[in-house]
Amino acid sequence: MRRSTAKAPASAPQTAATGADFPRSAPAAASAEAPAGPPVAAPADPAPRQELRTEFPFELPRGYVDDSGTVHKDGVMRLSTARDELIPLRDVRVQENPAYLSVVLLGRVITRLGTLAMVHDGIVENMFASDLAFLQDFYRQINAEGHTRAAVACPHCSEAFEVELGGSRLGES
Repeated sequence: MRRSTAKAPASAPQTAATGADFPRSAPAAASAEAPAGPPVAAPADPAPRQELRTEFPFELPRGYVDDSGTVHKDGVMRLSTARDELIPLRDVRVQENPAYLSVVLLGRVITRLGTLAMVHDGIVENMFASDLAFLQDFYRQINAEGHTRAAVACPHCSEAFEVELGGSRLGES
């Protein structure tokens, strides 16, 4: 018995999302025993895949000033995970002062700030209050599917507009 392997076209990767070759319960030789007939075209992908954006650049209004006097304004914040929100709750500083939650949380999700080698909660706690407020709002925006606005319509004139939904404290739902 001759065994042959079916090759997929180079332009159509086989993935679980398209259903190709899943589940693999039949041996490869079974394809040689399939009835002959016209080739069946694979269904076209109904919608192009959208990559999930996990990091977001920002620029602080004032900037963090390090020990040498260098001002660091541009940075990157990543999306928060459940772990990022849970681990700070075990921190003694947060247990003694719940307002410290945002400092610890931001220290976990800011991945870059200027030319600093590392960003941690010690950096965040030494930021200006306006920069901390900016980062808290930015955190809310990127973790609420990119924005905290909702489209609404005026009940009187039916004019469509957006409203800002922000207002909850960082780390709370």
